Amino acid sequence: MATHLNSEEQEQIDRLKYFWRRYGTLLTWLAIGATAVFAGWNGWNWWQRDQAVKASAMFDQLDMAAQNGNVEVAARVFDDMKTRYPRVAFTQQAGLMLAKTLADKGQTEAAYTALTWVSAHALELEYRTVARLRAAGLLLDQKKYAEALAQLEGASSPEFEALVADRRGDVFLASGKTDEAKAAYAKAWAAMSPEVDYRRVIDAKLTMLGAAPAQPLPEVAKAVTP
Repeated sequence: MATHLNSEEQEQIDRLKYFWRRYGTLLTWLAIGATAVFAGWNGWNWWQRDQAVKASAMFDQLDMAAQNGNVEVAARVFDDMKTRYPRVAFTQQAGLMLAKTLADKGQTEAAYTALTWVSAHALELEYRTVARLRAAGLLLDQKKYAEALAQLEGASSPEFEALVADRRGDVFLASGKTDEAKAAYAKAWAAMSPEVDYRRVIDAKLTMLGAAPAQPLPEVAKAVTP
């Protein structure tokens, strides 16, 4: 048996029909767009995971080659990683590992090239800073002091502030700029946590330059009154 609608119910239905005629197409396209964005986001995440898994496998190959001292194979794997997965963290890690292996083998220029690629392409500021720190070390060994300082200017990760200042002090000291070296070491000493053992090394450098940092006085136990 048909059910008769009262005037209020009929009015609501008429409003719904009017609303759908006016906005239905737009809402449909918005729903399609939202679905497409969701699907695209899932696809992007899947693609990133897939890239990371494949880059991880190549990183393992490079790691094995580096452990065996086979720099030719390690360099070849890194070249492939740069081409296929330049924005994956494993590739930046591979560049740092390859640079160390090359430096240990005395291939300084090739090591420097790998480090400059990491400093230019790594997404994470920490990787770029580590690459610049190590590149500055290579330049310091070659007495290229101005270039070493230029590398350190771009090493701006807050987590490595103390080590960057320490390396800057090494460059200044090697180039005969003692006052600048003292200031850099003092900055490194102040920025480094007292719990880090390497702070003692910085302390020794300052002491050698006659600028031993002031040590905090031991706390005096307060008298307890009854």
